[in-house]
Amino acid sequence: MAYGKQTLADLREPSKNLRSKIGDVYAGFGAVHKAALADGALDTKTKELIALAISITSQCDGCISSHARGAASAGATEEEVAEMIGVAILMAGGPATVYGPRALEAFQEFAG
Repeated sequence: MAYGKQTLADLREPSKNLRSKIGDVYAGFGAVHKAALADGALDTKTKELIALAISITSQCDGCISSHARGAASAGATEEEVAEMIGVAILMAGGPATVYGPRALEAFQEFAG
């Protein structure tokens, strides 16, 4: 199973359907997403790495795909992602050893 582009493609239509029913919720979430990931005291790359770590510990494949893409777009390196996954494993234990490789595979797909 691919954890990058295919996961996002699989979510596209169901998300579009739900968005048509609760557009205001999605608009609000989009605004929070944009504000939270904007450059500030922490740069966007660091914030995307944090979001990717949380995605691993939350065991959310869609989140992993989205933030792997964001980390790649923000210029994260494979070494930075690998070290971040090490911290996620520290904090979440065994489940992160399952979702961490998914995150690395997704990142490699978007970075490649």
